[in-house]
Amino acid sequence: MPLKGIPKVLTPNILHALSSMGHGDEIVLADAHFPASSVAKSSNCGTIEIRADGCDTLPYLLESILKFFPLDEYAQEAIFLMDRVDSDKASNLIVKVWKEFDQILELSQGKEIKPKFVERFQFYEQAKRAYAIIQTGDVAQYGNIILKKGLVMN
Repeated sequence: MPLKGIPKVLTPNILHALSSMGHGDEIVLADAHFPASSVAKSSNCGTIEIRADGCDTLPYLLESILKFFPLDEYAQEAIFLMDRVDSDKASNLIVKVWKEFDQILELSQGKEIKPKFVERFQFYEQAKRAYAIIQTGDVAQYGNIILKKGLVMN
């Protein structure tokens, strides 16, 4: 039975992971193309893999999480995006989902947030150190984002 006021996309496994994370821990919201299983299995940190294949709009998951998840205001960067590979940069590939991410981040934080762009294989390495990877069914290219958890100030 869903809880009142909690978006259905935030499953019990996702809520548990968000609640269990500490200050500075990172969580990966991954598109359907991301190698979540192999990255989590190759982690030395015990990265948790959470399947959310029924979620086909990663921006909605991001928006839902940010209602409850504080970003780390003490870190130089709290948001990381997988950068385009060189051939996609050369062809000037437009990543539509990034604009949606920017809008959601600005709305949730009340200010513009500049994400750090991370080269693809470095992004995989960073994901290996994350607390959890949430694998969605979103097929948007470069629809991968890492969030660094901040302090909950009540």
